[in-house]
Amino acid sequence: MYLSRAQLRNDSTVRAIAPLLLPTESNAGLLAAHRMVWSLMSDAPSRTRDFLWREEQPGKFLIFAPRPANGGGLFDVESKPWEPDLNTGDRLSFLLRANPTIARSPGPGLRGKRLDVVGDAIRDVPAGERAAERPALIVNTGRSWLTRQGARAGFVPDAGTLRVDGYDWVRIPRDEQRAVEFGRLDFEGMLEVREPTTFLAAVIAGFGRARAFGCGLMLLRRA
Repeated sequence: MYLSRAQLRNDSTVRAIAPLLLPTESNAGLLAAHRMVWSLMSDAPSRTRDFLWREEQPGKFLIFAPRPANGGGLFDVESKPWEPDLNTGDRLSFLLRANPTIARSPGPGLRGKRLDVVGDAIRDVPAGERAAERPALIVNTGRSWLTRQGARAGFVPDAGTLRVDGYDWVRIPRDEQRAVEFGRLDFEGMLEVREPTTFLAAVIAGFGRARAFGCGLMLLRRA
């Protein structure tokens, strides 16, 4: 795997088209970012998405993939191999932007549906109390979701350092297609590795959904 940092070049040619590449509306900007990252990683017509990415700021991306990113003349790119050597008990600091969901079945024998964890939890709060309950609910549902992820993925988040914030609801209109909608949460803190092989496989696959739109990439650093 490779971790690439791609930044839109700051020369006169690129600046001339920057307003087209970086629309100021947040949802339009995310769709533009999605397309720009795909252009960096799509090296063949048959290519399917095999990468994760995160937008650090408009026009600046981190991309995690089995190959280095290609700047395509518009981006300056720095890539380095990702070859972690992890052992049971290692402590790592992490950053994660994710679309956390939960499966809910409408009834016995019926196909389940993926729901945003915050939206699912807030439905049980009386309407007049939702504004007051929302901040704590975001933190608690986010913590619970990450703990469940860790149980499946071979790590334990450290409750004392874990921060959960930045929740927002994203809606991306698309021409002649159904709009993309999802909730997004930011996680930051420390974790302990319990099963290194399982954990590394999970990091490569990504966490949560909406991975095509900049969610799911867990960034790691030695504590």
